[in-house]
Amino acid sequence: QVQLVESGGGLVQAGGSLRLSCAASGRTFIRYAMGWFRQAPGKEREFVATISRSGTSTYYADSVKGRFTISRDNAKNTVYLQMNSLKPEDTAVYYCAARESVLPVTSQGRRDYDYWGQGTQVTVSS
Repeated sequence: QVQLVESGGGLVQAGGSLRLSCAASGRTFIRYAMGWFRQAPGKEREFVATISRSGTSTYYADSVKGRFTISRDNAKNTVYLQMNSLKPEDTAVYYCAARESVLPVTSQGRRDYDYWGQGTQVTVSS
């Protein structure tokens, strides 16, 4: 089993930046593709970004492409989400997730992920 703990959320003005971190413990981190999802009030949880086990492949939702960057440090068992040019519509609880199954990097289904963190709140003021 994998335990995931997110950190780095907070309140930021539009146009600002935040860096989220997700620390993993438990089984071997490199076994898992990692993803970030977010959920705004009254909305379903949606895909944000994913990264392959080695970190060489990434994929983004259109809404964040060019502004967000996902990365991972397998030596530190940590995945990151650098968020730049933040907009009020980016306001949500952000979750990291781990996926053990081997799927194309473009897979966005949240049901494909096996483990989830507790989430971290990101609020972007206008």
